[in-house]
Amino acid sequence: MDRRDTGEMTRTALTIAGSDSGGGAGIQADLKTFAALGVYGASAITALTAQNTRGVGAIHWAPPQIVAAQIEAVLSDFDVAAIKIGMLGSVGIVEAVVARLPRPSPLPVRTGRGIPQAPLSPPRSYGEGPGAGRFPLLVYDPVMIASSGDSLVGAGFVEAIRAQLLPRIDCLTPNLAEAAALLGGPLARNEADMAAQGRALLALGPRAVLMKGGHLDGDAVDLLVTAEAVHRFAGSRIASHNLHGTGCTLSSAIAAYVTLGSTLLEAVGEAKAFVREAIAAGRDLQLGHGVGPLIPSPPRIPGA
Repeated sequence: MDRRDTGEMTRTALTIAGSDSGGGAGIQADLKTFAALGVYGASAITALTAQNTRGVGAIHWAPPQIVAAQIEAVLSDFDVAAIKIGMLGSVGIVEAVVARLPRPSPLPVRTGRGIPQAPLSPPRSYGEGPGAGRFPLLVYDPVMIASSGDSLVGAGFVEAIRAQLLPRIDCLTPNLAEAAALLGGPLARNEADMAAQGRALLALGPRAVLMKGGHLDGDAVDLLVTAEAVHRFAGSRIASHNLHGTGCTLSSAIAAYVTLGSTLLEAVGEAKAFVREAIAAGRDLQLGHGVGPLIPSPPRIPGA
C-alpha cells in the first residue's frame, strides 16, 4: 500500500517562505510538492513578490510580527512533522522565525535498513493547543538569490542566519552560490570542494548539509554531509530550460518524505527522484517567456 493511501497522509508539513506570483517557486512550489506527495501543507508567508518567469519585479516583506503570528497559529493547532524554511530576507524576519521554532534537544542518530542515518529530531512536545505534538524536522533552503540573479536579502542577513538559525536546523540545503555566501568564500569547483564546504557549514550548527552540485559540469551530484559520513547522490541530467523552483521543490520534498516516515537519508534519495520526474514533466511546457517551472506531480505507484 502506498503511504499516501494511509492515515499518515493527514500528517502536516509547514512551509515558511515567500510567495511567487508566477507560481513556480516559494510557497506555491512547496504546497504543490506537499500535495503531490499526499502531505497536508500549512504555510507562513514571509514576503509577497511580483515575480514571473523573467524575474522579480518587486518584493513586499511581511512584518515580522505577522510572520510570527502565522507560525504560532499553525504550531498551536496542527501536528507538524516537518518544517521547510525558505526565503526569509531580513534580520527581523529571521529573528521572528527563530523565536517561534520549537526548541531542539540533543539529537540521536536514527538508523534504518542497516545504514547509519543523518540525525533526526527526537519526539518532543511543543505548544499548548490541541495540535501540540512531536518536535518537527527543520529543513532550511537558504534562498538568497533568485534564479534570475536578483538579490532577495537585506543587510546583515547572512550574519543573522549564521548566528541564530543554522544551529537550529536539521538539514541545510544550499546550492554552490548559497554555500559560498554563507561561508564568505569561493564557489566550490568540484566534489572535494563541496565536501569541504559541507563540513565547514556543519561546524556552524546544522545536523546535516545537503550540498547541491547542480551548477557543476557533468552528472548532477549532491552530497549529504553529516558528522558520520558523506553520502553521494548522482543522476544524469535532463535537458530542460524550465528549472525555476528546483531548490524549493527538493527541500519541500525532503520535508514531505520525512513527514511520511522516511529517515533523512532515505528522504534525500526519494526527493532527488521526485525532482527529476518534476523536471521531466515540465521540460516541454511553454509557461511564460523566461525560465519556466518544473511540474511536481504524484509519483507513480508500482502496479497502478
